[in-house]
Amino acid sequence: MTAGEEVGPRVVAVILAGGQGRRMGGVDKAMVMLAGRPLFAHVAARIGPQVAGLAISANGAAVRFAPIHVLPDPPQRQGEGPLAGLLSALDWAAEQGADMLLSVPVDTPFLPRDLVARLGAPGGAAYAASAGRDHPSVALCPVMERARIAELFASGERRLRAAFPEATRVAFEGSPDPFTNLNTPEDLATAAAHLAEATR
Repeated sequence: MTAGEEVGPRVVAVILAGGQGRRMGGVDKAMVMLAGRPLFAHVAARIGPQVAGLAISANGAAVRFAPIHVLPDPPQRQGEGPLAGLLSALDWAAEQGADMLLSVPVDTPFLPRDLVARLGAPGGAAYAASAGRDHPSVALCPVMERARIAELFASGERRLRAAFPEATRVAFEGSPDPFTNLNTPEDLATAAAHLAEATR
């Protein structure tokens, strides 16, 4: 039994990996290597034990993410940002019989190991915050909200923040910041140094 099954609502998770990694030189950020593993593998290792199912929202060759289930954007949502990925993930979560969907970005290798439990504690939708900043891409969303979010998307909205207007803000602390995004080669070098220090 996974942690996601132990705490009441059935929780599944999606790793949002649709970004183009422009500040990394236009590379596939999900496949950027950190301490010998691609970024998506670091995130999956943090989140997988906390949920009842895991998928990744990404386009391109699905085989590169094996054995994680891949959710490509449908043609009508190609290039439409993370809210498009969230919608596909909510459809998948409903098929899995899940009550809640956790979303996390692919470039956050230091996610808390109790993220699901803490975001789920208030009940309903919740998103993470740290160091005075909100992180709407790190959010727990009731699957029953998918129809409302689909209507929002159809109206032209593309911001993740707008998908959770009444969500609870849950603050986290830690060093490094648990929601640090690795956007540049310098960020990657800093993360590698932290991981090396942690293993000494």
